[in-house]
Amino acid sequence: MTLIHLLQLAKKRKVKLQRSFEKHQFNWLFNSATVQKHDAILAEAERALANRDIHENIEACLNSPDLLVQQGARLKLNLEISFKDCMAGVSEERVLIQIPDARFSPAGYSLFSNLMESLNYIGIPAQALGWYDDSQQALESFKPTVLLSSDNHEYLRRIDWDVIAKYKSVHRLRVGLSAALEEYESTPLLPRLAWAKAHHIDFFYSYRDEDYVKSRKEYAPFFDAGYQILYIPFGANTLHYFPVAGFERDLNYVLMASRKREHIAYLKNIARQYSGFLDGPGWKQVKHFQFNRERDRYIYARAKVGLNVHLPEQIDWACELNERTYQLAACGVPQLIDHPMLLNKIFGENSFFIAESPTQYDQLFNELMRNPSLGVEKALYAQREVFASHTTLHRAKSLIDQLKLLE
Repeated sequence: MTLIHLLQLAKKRKVKLQRSFEKHQFNWLFNSATVQKHDAILAEAERALANRDIHENIEACLNSPDLLVQQGARLKLNLEISFKDCMAGVSEERVLIQIPDARFSPAGYSLFSNLMESLNYIGIPAQALGWYDDSQQALESFKPTVLLSSDNHEYLRRIDWDVIAKYKSVHRLRVGLSAALEEYESTPLLPRLAWAKAHHIDFFYSYRDEDYVKSRKEYAPFFDAGYQILYIPFGANTLHYFPVAGFERDLNYVLMASRKREHIAYLKNIARQYSGFLDGPGWKQVKHFQFNRERDRYIYARAKVGLNVHLPEQIDWACELNERTYQLAACGVPQLIDHPMLLNKIFGENSFFIAESPTQYDQLFNELMRNPSLGVEKALYAQREVFASHTTLHRAKSLIDQLKLLE
């Protein structure tokens, strides 16, 4: 082994030890009240959900003293009037969506379930192809015209592709897979494209921004292979994420997210100094995480601040905003966010408290704790923006419009 290799190994070892120390320090200094109150907050949210008729009563929401609940109720009403069955009779598409078990992929379950629900809401029949469902039975009973899956081995191996080919030989069926880059999927792209050709995949789709996809040369092999990419950006599923009435904002912060290394730098001081609510896979402080979209809005309703931290690729590239950005906005939660590159394209500068560094993140949080009313104006602005353009109902309609143009 050369000296250069030894130095590289030593550097990697140092970085690994530093990260390990920071993680242990984060856990050791974590505010104990957050851990102690976690289960009680979940139980309170479950009880509120059981009494949803009270908290989601339209008159109660429109007359709430909370301006964000008032505005959210009006926006939700108008949105639902505009989109309910808006594509019924306009399109004959029937969309079968492979949805993973939430235990395997909470994010995948959320994304695909949101799309399925939104398609049904706008009048496009959509059904789940469950993680353990039989492909032939699903095709014969639902008779889809579109099948969406993910270009990932765990998804693809659960579909009987011989059955799909046989069905396509008799019926109109277009199959779409996610357009995953090699650097993120961790498997070579060209063999995956060859597999797609051999299995008569019709198109690919991406959650990434269209301009980003078209500007990155790494996506060129998709287009060179003759494929079109459809675009389904993240959005807020306002069938689940909306403000509810009857709650005080008594939680300093709420963060519901899978644990990522980036969280430590941004949250270490906040999580030590303040109590709040933390939930999601991978956190040492969360013993038994259970995904429940229906319950989330009742926790967000109590948040003074919604914390949001993005992945490095979302900071470095104008590729996407995470789902949380849209969900917090729809629920009317004042949002403290880092600065993903796409943010300024999607939302105005008045929508969030934007931090350029962990230090500024701390400063802005402390400012919001001293004066919570500062967050209301920005949250009102963000809420208007998300209901106007960035819900999963918008995304579902856009998908159907794009399918019409698919060559």
